[in-house]
Amino acid sequence: QVQLVESGGGLVQAGGSLRLSCAASGRPSRENAMGWFRQAPGKEREFVAFVKWSGSHTDYADSVKGRFTISRDNAKNMVYLEMNSLKPEDTAVYYCAAASSLLRLRVQGGYDYWGQGTQVTVSS
Repeated sequence: QVQLVESGGGLVQAGGSLRLSCAASGRPSRENAMGWFRQAPGKEREFVAFVKWSGSHTDYADSVKGRFTISRDNAKNMVYLEMNSLKPEDTAVYYCAAASSLLRLRVQGGYDYWGQGTQVTVSS
């Protein structure tokens, strides 16, 4: 079993920055990648970014490319999402997720474990 705990959400003005953290405990070796998703009110949960535990391969949704950066600290079992130039449309609950397969990292179904989420609110 893998436990994921997100932190770092909050209220920020448009143009500001936030750094989200995800602590992964009990990580078995089969979990190969970590992702961030978000869900805005009345909308479906959407992919934001993923990073593989081995190597440095990352991928981003077009809507956040160039503004968000995902990174990981293998030694600490931590994953981060640095969010810059935030926009009101970035307002959502942000979820951290862990995946054993590397095949479907841009969709929810590709992930085995999820955190409970952290709220990010960007005011205009």
